[in-house]
Amino acid sequence: MRTAVAAIGWLLCGACAVAAEPVIPAASYPALAKHAQSIECFVPKEWRIEIQKMGDLNGDGRDDVVLMLRAADQHNIVDMREQGGPENYDTNPRILMVAFANAAGGYDLALENHTLIARTTEPSAQDPLDPNGVQEGGVEIKNGTLQVTLGYFGGNMGHFTYTFRYEKTDFKLIGYDSVDVERFKGAIEQVSINYLTRRMSRSIGSISDDKDKVTRTALPATPLLTMPKIGDGLDFKAAPR
Repeated sequence: MRTAVAAIGWLLCGACAVAAEPVIPAASYPALAKHAQSIECFVPKEWRIEIQKMGDLNGDGRDDVVLMLRAADQHNIVDMREQGGPENYDTNPRILMVAFANAAGGYDLALENHTLIARTTEPSAQDPLDPNGVQEGGVEIKNGTLQVTLGYFGGNMGHFTYTFRYEKTDFKLIGYDSVDVERFKGAIEQVSINYLTRRMSRSIGSISDDKDKVTRTALPATPLLTMPKIGDGLDFKAAPR
C-alpha cells in the first residue's frame, strides 16, 4: 500500500511538473493592407511599430518606409522563471514590412515577411533584435538597399547581416556578412559574400592575435534568393563550407 501511495504521489508530482511548463500561444499573423494613406494605417489592431526607417528602396526618388511590427498581446507575455528566463518573457511575433511611396499619395505594400526574424521562444537565447543585447541587431536602409542584422549570444556570439535589393517584384539577397566568436576558445570567423559578383571571403583568426587566415572562393552561378526562400535568418546556410 505504501508503495502504491508513493507511486501515486510521484505521478501526481510529475503531472504538476508537466502542468508547470509554460504554454506559448500559437502565433497569429494578420494580413496587412495593400495600400494605406498613412504609415499608421498599416498597423493591425493589437500590434505596434517597433522599428521605423525611411528611404528610397525602389529608385523613384520618394521615401519608402520599412516597419518592424510586433504584436502587443498580453497572452504572449509568458512566465519563464522555471526555465531560467524572466518572469515576463515577450514571445510576441514580428512582421517585417516595406511600403513604397505612391506618387498619388499614401503607400503601397511591397513586402510582408515573418520568417527572416523568427519569433523568440527560447528564454536562454538573445532576442535577435534586442538593441541592448550583447550583439545588437536592427534594420537599416543603406544606399538603396534593405539591411537586416540579427544578433545572437550563447556558447558562441555574433551577428548576421543580410542585404536585399528590390528587383522588379521582389527583394533579393545580394549580400551576406557574418561574425562568429567562439567565446571559450576565442576563435573568430568572418564571412562576407557578394552574390552579384559571386565572390566569398572567409577569415579565420583569434581574439588573441591578428594572424587571420583568409580564403577567397568563387561561388557557382545561381538565381538570387528572395526573402521567403531564406527562412529563419539565424538558421540560414549562406554558402557551403
